[in-house]
Amino acid sequence: MNMKKGFTLTITLKYLGLAFVFGCFLIATGCNKGFENTLPQSFRNDTAGLGAGKRVLYIVLDGVTGTAVKTLAPTNIAQINAKATYTYDGLADNKYNVITNASAWTTMLTGYDYTKHNVTAEDFTGLNLQATPTIFTRINSSINNARTVSIASTTVFNDRLATDATVKQNVSDDAAVKVGVVAELASNNPSMIVAQFHSAETAGAANGYTASTPAYAAAIQSIDGYIGEILTALKARKGYSGENWLVIIASNKGGGQSGGVVGSNIFNDPSRNAYIAFYNPRFSSVKIAQPDPNSYPFVGTAPRFIATTATNVTAIQNNTAIGNFGTTGNFTFMFKFRDDYGQANYYPMFLAKRSAFNSVSSTGWGFLFGGNSAQLDWGGTPRPGFGIDIRDGRWHTVAFTIGLLNGVRTLTLYVDGLTRYSGSINGRNIDNNIPLRLGGDVGTDGNTQTNLLIRDVALFNVTMSATEVAAIMRTQIKSTTPFFSNLLGFWPGNETSGTAMLDQSGKGNNFTYSSNVAFAQFEEISPNVSPDISPAAYLSVPNGVDIPMLIYNWLNIAVSPQWGLMGRLYSPTVSLPTN
Repeated sequence: MNMKKGFTLTITLKYLGLAFVFGCFLIATGCNKGFENTLPQSFRNDTAGLGAGKRVLYIVLDGVTGTAVKTLAPTNIAQINAKATYTYDGLADNKYNVITNASAWTTMLTGYDYTKHNVTAEDFTGLNLQATPTIFTRINSSINNARTVSIASTTVFNDRLATDATVKQNVSDDAAVKVGVVAELASNNPSMIVAQFHSAETAGAANGYTASTPAYAAAIQSIDGYIGEILTALKARKGYSGENWLVIIASNKGGGQSGGVVGSNIFNDPSRNAYIAFYNPRFSSVKIAQPDPNSYPFVGTAPRFIATTATNVTAIQNNTAIGNFGTTGNFTFMFKFRDDYGQANYYPMFLAKRSAFNSVSSTGWGFLFGGNSAQLDWGGTPRPGFGIDIRDGRWHTVAFTIGLLNGVRTLTLYVDGLTRYSGSINGRNIDNNIPLRLGGDVGTDGNTQTNLLIRDVALFNVTMSATEVAAIMRTQIKSTTPFFSNLLGFWPGNETSGTAMLDQSGKGNNFTYSSNVAFAQFEEISPNVSPDISPAAYLSVPNGVDIPMLIYNWLNIAVSPQWGLMGRLYSPTVSLPTN
């Protein structure tokens, strides 16, 4: 094929780009079906025809967080990013275990995480290299006369993981690692070189793993200088013009406390935060970032509360004391809802504790629609409005707090994280023996009918601040949520059958659904809700376990399904200038 001089052919290889993977976790299910994210048996790829002479330089940065690299912007790494697929949001792994240097090294050198290689402690207890061979073993058994080299500043790295390397050198420090790599590049013909730098981990463990920590920042800058010298030596090789080097620079792990609670956001675990880059002079610069937390989908099931002129759906609280606030005490009440009625009407109640559910009463309180918005009726007065159109078919969050403000008992209403009203209810007692109820009355006409979903109803015995309310009302409450121990009741409403809306606070104050309740599935993005992150989101950035897969691909090594590798293939985007 003849091409004009200066033409650039851009080829996107078998690359799990953000658009695809992010779409996967938006749908949460079904994306793996029919999508091949591992190399098939007998697959041999010449990486967009880059030619022979494929080699790998794999630089391991112990304890270097992606966040620190992003902040410090070291000179040589910045130049690498200009010709690399890279991320500051990479993950050492996407589990909730306590991560160690040993477990992280083993993951990134075998292509299996700790659930397969069994290494969790720094002494490598449980390591079985027959079941989970390293890249040294695989390469040496797949390529004739391969020369695999490991140069490490931590002796145990080589002693436990580089036993099958053709050459292994244990050196005294990171400067000696650089010297060893430069000498190997100048004098020999390596198929793969692994260089392990440990000084940043030492500095971080002693002083803190942040860019503002002088010793840690200095260690990273020094390593960056070593990387620059290594790349200079690489390009000075006599046969460099006929070689194709894949340069991988990857943190083994980040730093700080690790081992989060199941369901927490692993992207927020600094011990797993890794810088990972796949570099070649012909690669295009592609930055991979973690998904925007505001774009996580709210996915689940909720009871649908419909009230027509013939019937209505309700949930009745079994404990009539729930929702009584007396004249003293501190409380926060919150819930999420989505109105599907879709048009203005006046004034159907939809969540209330009062006897007269369809009219104003001096006893009890309740939420009712009004036009395209809604309001909170507090014993007839005050009746603060939401102040926004909430009849838009999207999820909204509502809360109120009761507590002393400058010595005055005050009711404060919040909608979608913003304060909508604050006023005195000092000395007022609107308690009653009527159960708290979700769902409206049978309607008399279009003005009194309802159709809505209600989720995540929660009552706390504490007055949260505006900041705390705004943060918590957006989330899905769990045992790690602030003030979880202050819950008087928590009703997620995530049942899919039955007649009980279960209290998951441990207090046993269930609601009882009416027999005609139906449960609706939903999946959507709302600007008002910050739902739990889907585990699939962690696959949208490179993980340590993915690296061996790319190495095998680059070296044209067929990956057998029997290997059971756990990584995904992140092949970079290649720009091929042609004559």
